[in-house]
Amino acid sequence: MSYGYIRVAAVTPDTVVADTKANSESIVKWAKKAAEAGAQIIVFPELSITGYTCGELFFQDTLLKGALEGLRYIAESTKSLDAVIFAGLPLMYKGHLRNAACAINHGKILGFVPKMHLPNYSEFYEARYFKEGPGDVEYIDLPNGKCPIGSRIIFSCESIPGVTIAAEICEDLWVPDSPSTEASMAGADIIVNLSASDELTGKAAYRRQLVSMQSAKCYVSYIYSNAGIGESTQDVVYPGGGIIAENGRILAETKPFDGQMTITEIDVTSSIKRRGQMTTFDSAADEYVRVPFKLSPQKVTLTREVDPHPFVPSDKEHLRERCEEILNIQAYGLRKRLDHTHAKCAVIGISGGLDSTLALLVTVRAFDVLGLDRKGIIGVTMPGFGTTDRTYTNAVTMIKTLGVTFREINISNAVRVHFSDIGQDEAVHDVTYENSQARERTQILMDIANKEGGLVIGTGDLSELALGWATYNGDHMSMYAVNCSVPKTLVRHLVRFYADYYGKNDENLRKVLLDVLDTPVSPELLPPEKNGKIAQKTEDLVGPYELHDFYLYYVLRYGYSPEKIYFLAKEAFKTGTPDEFYDEDTIKKWIKVFYRRFFAQQFKRSAIPDGPKVGTVALSPRGDLRMPSDASARIWLDEVENL
Repeated sequence: MSYGYIRVAAVTPDTVVADTKANSESIVKWAKKAAEAGAQIIVFPELSITGYTCGELFFQDTLLKGALEGLRYIAESTKSLDAVIFAGLPLMYKGHLRNAACAINHGKILGFVPKMHLPNYSEFYEARYFKEGPGDVEYIDLPNGKCPIGSRIIFSCESIPGVTIAAEICEDLWVPDSPSTEASMAGADIIVNLSASDELTGKAAYRRQLVSMQSAKCYVSYIYSNAGIGESTQDVVYPGGGIIAENGRILAETKPFDGQMTITEIDVTSSIKRRGQMTTFDSAADEYVRVPFKLSPQKVTLTREVDPHPFVPSDKEHLRERCEEILNIQAYGLRKRLDHTHAKCAVIGISGGLDSTLALLVTVRAFDVLGLDRKGIIGVTMPGFGTTDRTYTNAVTMIKTLGVTFREINISNAVRVHFSDIGQDEAVHDVTYENSQARERTQILMDIANKEGGLVIGTGDLSELALGWATYNGDHMSMYAVNCSVPKTLVRHLVRFYADYYGKNDENLRKVLLDVLDTPVSPELLPPEKNGKIAQKTEDLVGPYELHDFYLYYVLRYGYSPEKIYFLAKEAFKTGTPDEFYDEDTIKKWIKVFYRRFFAQQFKRSAIPDGPKVGTVALSPRGDLRMPSDASARIWLDEVENL
């Protein structure tokens, strides 16, 4: 199975201006290369059969005749290729030349898509040679019969769902109302662009932005092929370069003047999934003609990177910006809630772990924004049966270093009284033993908040909510949950960012934050080991958070099946350091745990407190996840069992 992936290529062939034979031969050569590499959608530049820079030669009958002969040669020579090929040529229609893209499949000319917006400014004089359109589909006579021509054509693969292609040409992308916008609303999942864009200082970056943004707002894959090698350099220079994007993400690109083929895989189902969720994405399908073609479904081996940490930007500068942005969303969300409730203070339970550390840092930022004294933040450490010296010391150090009010309340005696009341044997370390401690801590925080006229700040993160890794009516509850849409993999980076950028002038703060990052994730509800180290490690019990965050992203963002997520996880985690590598059995083991817990623990998410949404994946029952608490996971778990 290909799981919705198909390999595509953007090619810039060697061009000889006005030599249609040489150009056609070059297109065929490169089409065969691309097909040999597994590409089934192959896109060449604008006017690639003649060259874009022919000028007045476009009025010569010999050139136009040569272009049609070249087109027929390309069709005949690529008959055996299992691909749909897009090439550009000047085409006479109704007494006017059209700058057209032609689609070819298994030797058949499928149709012509004319350029709708002709630049006639600066170095461009297209209106001198060409006429735009037509928009609506008409039919042109060819030796083998009638062929559709018009901008409202969608080429639809009969054998591979989701491979529905619309074409536009160069300037069509640069205008406010691009033809691809309407085509995507009519159901096109893939847009190809045959282009001839000359190179100017800064223009390459702008082209890249245009392609990325168009693919993002239309929820499509976008394949862009630009003219380059061999075009006339009389007044301008053409750099070549292909760009392939998917839903706003650049998957592959060839830099200007560097390479002739850009090839990768696109996921056609991702566009369909995202578009289907957008209720504002209207349909215009009735206005389009669908032209069928055939491709053989192929098993695709991915060459594109599958990011093992989809919540975490791989680029360091982007990550820094993302961290700053998230901290602001969290802090300003809390700012509003504090201001609205006229709260006199904020109360946080500080364990010395990652989540409570982030919540404290966010609360400090919110108080600073409001111009409030940090002493209005009450950091409460509540040692219990499982508290280690390391986490206790880090909690105390952090509270004092940040200048907030410190309180320590040991819960051991209170929990023992509770055990006596309910008949719980302290030697039995079961769920009652653990949850009694979590609920005692929450009761303390709530009562302090009531007494001081404040708010209890929740510390639980998105990953814990997804897995239900929280004590119901214990740490599950707060008055404002600042971390509720931040996944665990991102929590780490937020704390590290704070240590690196805000702790650089405070060595004590930086040191303690780095040690928190180095501490195993644990609720510390079981006694420590004899050597005093943490005995209860969360990831030993529920699985690695980086795997669960990966599953969560694709479950909620795209609604992918367990089978496809398993396939992607194998790709994402097949290499790396021992800490980043997971074999197939491990991936399968924990994906089963994910689905079982995700469904079984919805009742907890149905009762979570308010908290700020920071990303596209969130679990609020009032916003992103309206899911019944008694939904069955059976068919998902059955699929996992059959992996």
